[in-house]
This record gives sequence, structure tokens and C-alpha cells, in this order.
Amino acid sequence: MSAVKMTMATALNQALHRAMAADDQIICIGEDIVGGAGVEGASPGGGVFGVTQGLAETYGLNRVIDTPISETAFVGMAVGAAMTGLRPVVEIMFNDFIGVCFDQILNQAAKARFLSNGRMDLPLIIRTTMGAGDGSGAMHSASLHGLLASVAGLTVVCPSTPADAAGLLKTALKSSGPTVMMEHKQLYGIDGDVELVLPNVPFGKARTVVEGSDITIVAAAAMAVEAELAVGLLAQNSVSAEVIDPRTIKPLDVASIAASVRKTGRLLVVDEGAAFAGFADAVIAAVTEQAFASLKAAPRKLCPPDTPVPYAPGAENIWLPASPDIVKATQDMMGA
Repeated sequence: MSAVKMTMATALNQALHRAMAADDQIICIGEDIVGGAGVEGASPGGGVFGVTQGLAETYGLNRVIDTPISETAFVGMAVGAAMTGLRPVVEIMFNDFIGVCFDQILNQAAKARFLSNGRMDLPLIIRTTMGAGDGSGAMHSASLHGLLASVAGLTVVCPSTPADAAGLLKTALKSSGPTVMMEHKQLYGIDGDVELVLPNVPFGKARTVVEGSDITIVAAAAMAVEAELAVGLLAQNSVSAEVIDPRTIKPLDVASIAASVRKTGRLLVVDEGAAFAGFADAVIAAVTEQAFASLKAAPRKLCPPDTPVPYAPGAENIWLPASPDIVKATQDMMGA
């Protein structure tokens, strides 16, 4: 099937355009997603990262809604809209701001289907950014995918390629439950091959980025890119690394990860999230339960220090795991 090069931002934009054209129940809500906060005559910018570019002009301001700076209000509005038949796609500029509207997510969106005994669907998508590396500081650079995945009732996805971003969004738009899409800021401008019809990417199915035989490296979003870079460096030292990109943090494709570990005997989880009780710990726990007998060495995680993201570029570079750190951690495990 024919494919074209496009960025992750463009792939997401194309997926939204096609979905909104096909289903007039889909609406978009968020700060500045039209541009100029709805000021008449302002140039429509398509959100801070341009993902909603052109939606307002095509589908109108009744379906593409600029909001005040109040995540509590507009996420609550979206939850109510989803309960009553619409399919809202909410944009929260930075996932750090989820703290402002966590009650709406934790106690309303995630629980509505359970509390209604399945009588109520909640087809809500929350699109938000994650990740460090651009000097945005402590309040605009967190990676809270592990925290959100701990909430029963939420689906959490972390695409690392344009094709996966579009495909996971397509799947989310067909879901009857709430999905949080964590889009890494550093990946919006990265090119990748995307099928012209836009791919379908199911929830709970990991992607094998690179096949290998000596060690399994599990990494999501920007860390999957760093892990792939590390593979070439490791190959120079005759280490064959297999990289698994989970794509969905919850549901997690434990079967594929465990199968890889049974082949390689070693597991390194590289994650930009929490160093304590985060996604990396969840992967290690799951693999230890299912493939303990195959392990040749203790599983290991490579995460940032247990601090907020530092603002100074030099400190941020040290704080954030990168391919050289992955190489060193892998070599240490191989030596062990």
C-alpha cells in the first residue's frame, strides 16, 4: 500500500480531518485550538503545536471550540458531552496541566461506565503533550503516562511514529471509553512513512522496532527513538538488542514483551516517566511474573532521577536518558 512522508503533527491533523468529515458527532475542545483564543480576525494557528490546523475553517466554531484557560471547566464539559452522545477530542497543552482537572479524569471520565453498570459509554479522547528535551522547564515537561495508566478505566497510548499516532487516534475515535493520547513534543516534527489511507493500530499490540537476540529493550515515545539509535552503537560491540515499543501503555502487550525476554534472557526498560512506581516498574513486574525462568540477569530500568525536570539545558540533558546511557546500561547488563 502506498505511503507518504509526513510528520507526527501532520498525521494527527489528517486523522482528525478525516474523522470529523465522516462523523459530525466528533468535536474538538481546548485552549487556542482555533487560534487567538477566539478573537475575531486572529490568525487560526491550530493549537500550540499546529495539530488542529484548519479544523475550525472546515468544520466551524460549533465543532472546534476555543476555551478559557480552565482545564477543570472544559474537561468537565467534554465528559458531559461524551455522556450525552458526542465524541469530544480535548487538547490539554501539556500533561502537567492534568493536575488541574484530575478530578474530572479520575472520578468522572474513568468511572462513569463502571458506575452506570455499562449502560453509559464515554467516548472521550484527551490529547496532551509529554516529555522533556526542549527547555520547557518543570511545569511543561513531565511524562505522566504511568500515573494515568494506574487509573482503572483509562486507556493510555504513547506513539513514537507518525503512523502509530494516526492509527492509535483512529482506534481511539472508535472506542466507547476514555483514551488519553500522550504525544511527545520532541516527535511532532519527525518524519515517517504513513499509509495514505491512514493505518489502523489496535490498542494493546506492541511493535518490534528492531529484532535482536541478546537483550530486550522496552521503550515508548521518544525513548523508543533513543533505543533504536542505541542499537547501532551496540552492534559495533557485537551486542544484538531487540527494541519493543509498547505503543499502548494500558492495555500493555505483556505477551509480546515476555516472548522477547524468553528469547533474549535480559530486560532493560527505558522510560522518561517516574523513577519510582512508574511505567518501568510495571513492565518489570509483569515480565518477572511471566518469564522469570528465562532471565539471565536481573531486569533493569533506566529512568530520569526522582526530581522535576530541570530548566537549565545542561542539567536537562544530564537528567534525560539518551542513547549513550542506554548503551552503557546494556553493556553493564551484558557484563553481569
